[in-house]
Amino acid sequence: MKKRTRHNPEQIIRKLREADGMLSAGKELGQVLQALEVSEATFHRWRNQYGGMKAEEAKRLKELQEENQRLKKLLAEAELDKAILKEALEGNY
Repeated sequence: MKKRTRHNPEQIIRKLREADGMLSAGKELGQVLQALEVSEATFHRWRNQYGGMKAEEAKRLKELQEENQRLKKLLAEAELDKAILKEALEGNY
């Protein structure tokens, strides 16, 4: 079994462009997927997420997703701190 690889947004967009070129040249989807070394599910997920994007846009999307994740973690920690302080003030410890 082949080792699973992670693709960054720029690589995904490059592979989607390659796929478009191969498909327009008359290759079958199965041949394209084999050449790109991705599954059909991965290909369609990439199409839905990155289709029509430029590499810079995809990079910015990834940065925003990472920042959003970081902010959610900070909010969860703040809510936990607030709950702990509330319990301490009520004397329920």
